[in-house]
Amino acid sequence: MLPRSGDVLHVTRAASVQFLRPIMFRVIRVLDLPTYDGWLWLDGYELNAAGDAVNRRSIFVQQEGLRHLQAAPAPRPHTVRTARRPVARTPVRVG
Repeated sequence: MLPRSGDVLHVTRAASVQFLRPIMFRVIRVLDLPTYDGWLWLDGYELNAAGDAVNRRSIFVQQEGLRHLQAAPAPRPHTVRTARRPVARTPVRVG
């Protein structure tokens, strides 16, 4: 399954040899760049143990080596706004 914006992934050496030390990664977007079959460019944030973003990164990884820790929340349904009341405009004295 292709990662989506908001997914939190556990990225290890199984995803790429550059990750000797595993990281948690929150996806911003999957970049649409030409790559080898099964590889992805991901743009997002490296997270610390508390889940706070500590570093923005673009990473090149194998899709099969990624493990989902937390799926992105489902998009909220669009709500219809009620009509706004007009604001009473009064002249303003300048000078």
